[in-house]
Amino acid sequence: MFYLGTHKRHWVKTAGVPLFISVRTWREGVTLPRATVRHAMDSSGFTEIQKHGQWTVTPAQYVSEVRRVRDEVGLLDWAAPMDWMCEPAIIHGGWHGGQYFAGTHLSVAEHQHRTVDNFLHLRTLAPDLPIIPVLQGWEVSDYEHCADLYARAGIDLPAEPIVGVGSVCRRQATAQAAAIITTLATRGIALHGFGFKTHGLGICGSSLTSADSLAWSAHARRRPPMPGHTHKNCANCQPYALQWRTRALNGLSPWNQPTLETSEGPKK
Repeated sequence: MFYLGTHKRHWVKTAGVPLFISVRTWREGVTLPRATVRHAMDSSGFTEIQKHGQWTVTPAQYVSEVRRVRDEVGLLDWAAPMDWMCEPAIIHGGWHGGQYFAGTHLSVAEHQHRTVDNFLHLRTLAPDLPIIPVLQGWEVSDYEHCADLYARAGIDLPAEPIVGVGSVCRRQATAQAAAIITTLATRGIALHGFGFKTHGLGICGSSLTSADSLAWSAHARRRPPMPGHTHKNCANCQPYALQWRTRALNGLSPWNQPTLETSEGPKK
């Protein structure tokens, strides 16, 4: 399953393909559109911790937001938990790639414990909501340790419909990322790759059950608009996004080609 990332809420009525939308995008809506396509929700954890070095949203608030989207929008496949990323920039803080990071100044192990504890808390608060577990770490051994933390907490990851893999998207095209994904896949876990670009999908995609990408928007921002389009660029343009999606998926090897045409999901 391939979820097309977007910052536009109304696309759930018009896009005709599965979408990946941040809770921040839903949070801005006074009224929410009714979905005609399936979609998944990002918890915006990276932005939250990058800016503040901690979560400023409570689990109860987040549960309320997920429930609102599930009930008012409908067709919600799942929502990410309030996990703690493990990138060095997130932990140590400072300027990286032109962005400022507050820094948590905690260890990878502490981020992992907080990630697992939050998932358990959310599942206790709202067992009816499709909030998924996410594996966090930096080295391969970190992710294996995180999986073991879930197991010790009574969470059978291979039995979960989908499990996210965090802190990989910015190095998805590396051998290290491929090793992380393939190692976790051998445990029989259905993995979701957050923020995967086409090159990363080409390397790791055969070990993923699903992935999302907003890469089309950055791609469009660096180029002139499509013929006949009057905006400065197509960074928020649905026709551009859908054309990018078709090209990206057509360019993948046939090992696990997602269905191109609809929101129906993988063919059985």
